Amino acid sequence: MNVQYISGDKGKPAGVFITMHDWDILKKKLNCFDEEINYVEPTKEEILEGIRQAVKEVNLIKRGKLKAKSFDDFINEL
Repeated sequence: MNVQYISGDKGKPAGVFITMHDWDILKKKLNCFDEEINYVEPTKEEILEGIRQAVKEVNLIKRGKLKAKSFDDFINEL
């Protein structure tokens, strides 16, 4: 497998690049990635609806009608 390392701004490894051939082999071996591999980019309307929902939630939090989530809880939902 031919792997190229991608370095961050401080020179530390930040990622890797592999050929599509190697990626196809890995996909077959690692079935747990099926959901992520089939990712579909959201439409503009879906993105806007997500933003609208976020604004509504922020306004409810400001009014004290909804409890804010901690950063850790937010990240764990992703």
